[in-house]
Amino acid sequence: MGLTAVAIKNAKGRDKPYKLTDSDGLYLLVSPGGSRCWRMNYRHLGKQKTLAFGVWPDTGLADAREQRDMARKVLARGDDPGERIKLDRISATVAASSSFKAVADEWLAKVEREGRSAVTMKKLRWLLDFINASIGKRPIASISAHELLVMLRKMEGKGCYETAKRLRSTCSQIFRYAIATARAERDVAADLRGALIAPRPIHRAAITSPIEAGGLLRAIEAFEGHSNTKAALRLLPHVFVRPGELRHAEWADFDLDKTLWTIPPHKTKMRCAHVIPLSRQALAILESIEHDADYSRFLFLSLRSIDRPMSENTINAALRRMGYAQDEMTGHGFRAMAATLLNEMGLWHPDAIERQLAHQDNNAVRRAYTRGEYWDERVRMMQHWSDHLYFLRDGAKVIKGRFRKVKAAE
Repeated sequence: MGLTAVAIKNAKGRDKPYKLTDSDGLYLLVSPGGSRCWRMNYRHLGKQKTLAFGVWPDTGLADAREQRDMARKVLARGDDPGERIKLDRISATVAASSSFKAVADEWLAKVEREGRSAVTMKKLRWLLDFINASIGKRPIASISAHELLVMLRKMEGKGCYETAKRLRSTCSQIFRYAIATARAERDVAADLRGALIAPRPIHRAAITSPIEAGGLLRAIEAFEGHSNTKAALRLLPHVFVRPGELRHAEWADFDLDKTLWTIPPHKTKMRCAHVIPLSRQALAILESIEHDADYSRFLFLSLRSIDRPMSENTINAALRRMGYAQDEMTGHGFRAMAATLLNEMGLWHPDAIERQLAHQDNNAVRRAYTRGEYWDERVRMMQHWSDHLYFLRDGAKVIKGRFRKVKAAE
């Protein structure tokens, strides 16, 4: 006669463990403390073995009997049910580590260790959160190109064409990582090249005419916001770095004696150190910033914490306060302004301008060859550019002083 739910419930602990037998090898082992565990004894290849099916009441009588019956079927085929359970657990573990989300998380950790910026990592996680919600639990090797396309089409349906394009590219990198780690055989995201709507290139708003540039510079001088924000606005036209590079500028990155600002690789878009010759005007702006390097390492610190730089929206918000709409000027637009006006001067080699913008040549051989070129020209160009900005702002006035030619290898 088999066990009943009442008999199991009424079982009490004794001085020694004892068994309550059900049938076909299944029994309930009651410990002295009163815990009740399901067990099954069986023989395989002449050896006595025991299976554990869980603890009552988490595993009920019906569940225990079902597991017993499955084990007996495995035995009937001549296999060891204990070994089968171990293999199933291993398979489940491998499957869990081979899901799209698991592989994506590994890839994210890898690229973060390779030096991707915090902003880039935040964007990558945001992109992947969208697709993980749909196929994150699916084994990456079983995901089809069509399945991925359905997810990307949802993003396109919201009008986010550029985001869909970036997500496809990110997924392609994850599939290639899965191939390299033996968890997928092909990159199905590569099959979707040409399947998505090609977004129109969006150029960041920028002022590129000399007259409008002069008006902008005068507006910056008249800005009545926070002094730290004003200093950043005044410096940005002279160095025309990316806004994120300006925000994360630290006093340790500057050598004012050599008039150099060296942006370390982990702060740049291209992950290469970028050296900026500082003009007399740029130096004067830096010297006007009230700071204490022991108080905060940042030039332009957050108003909320000395351990963080100013917000990424600060520069653009200041431009809006000054009356410049989003489609007129942005923090990134100072780069376009400098590139346009410097090229229009006809005084500087285009490659010198590109190097100062920290743009990399697509040709790897040419990039390696030109790495150390144009430094002297860039030093002269940056001083001429600052003089020109002051000319545009208020005529031919420039900061008087002896021009120091700096020779340094980038």
